[in-house]
Amino acid sequence: MSGSFRVGGEPAGAERMVTEARKAFFVVFGLLAVVWLVQLANFADQYALSRDFGVVSGDLGALPHILTAPFLHWNWAHIESNSGPLFVFGFLAAYRGVARFLGLSLLVAATSGLAVWFLERGDVDTVGASGLVFGYFGYVVVRGLFDRHLIDTLIGVVMAASFAYLLTVAVPGTPGVSWLGHLGGLAGGVLGAWLFRDRRPRAGRTPPAGGDAGPPTARGGVPARADNPRADLHKELGDLGLL
Repeated sequence: MSGSFRVGGEPAGAERMVTEARKAFFVVFGLLAVVWLVQLANFADQYALSRDFGVVSGDLGALPHILTAPFLHWNWAHIESNSGPLFVFGFLAAYRGVARFLGLSLLVAATSGLAVWFLERGDVDTVGASGLVFGYFGYVVVRGLFDRHLIDTLIGVVMAASFAYLLTVAVPGTPGVSWLGHLGGLAGGVLGAWLFRDRRPRAGRTPPAGGDAGPPTARGGVPARADNPRADLHKELGDLGLL
């Protein structure tokens, strides 16, 4: 097992990750709770909130609603279908950093809402959290490639294989579904993975200045190449406390 603290008292990678994951759980749970509280108020008012604060294409007055529409739904079946994926993909998108997740959420809401505002028919009022769902999904699938985190890459592969059917409602032809909002959200998630990518230098890639340090070693003192993907995976598994 890796130690719980590094030199200088800084929490080790596993402890930081657990802390961020705990915060991510409560943030995403809180987001879902707000969505359901808004649904209760919306239902009590016969869905007036959805009619008044949805995104309507070409309507300048409705342009700010790209930030309110994700919290609104048309009926109970609508919110129920979005809630599970919103929590799962939201948590996976947030567990490496809540601040990054909040920035991603604003970006995805904007790209999803703007796709609807510019391209949807003018007589359609669009609401729902599915744009966020598709954005988080796209982010989780490609994040590991941009961050060069092998664990996140594996998560992305599993999510892509398990939920590839979601892409069928991000193309034209599904009645009663805002495929434009889905596609805009998906594009925002992929863009967010690049914009919010981890820019910190990877451990073991940059030699100390003026140093003649020997080759990095894996557990047990076996030399490991710094550019070896298995060395990265070994380190990440160690940070998670799995080695």
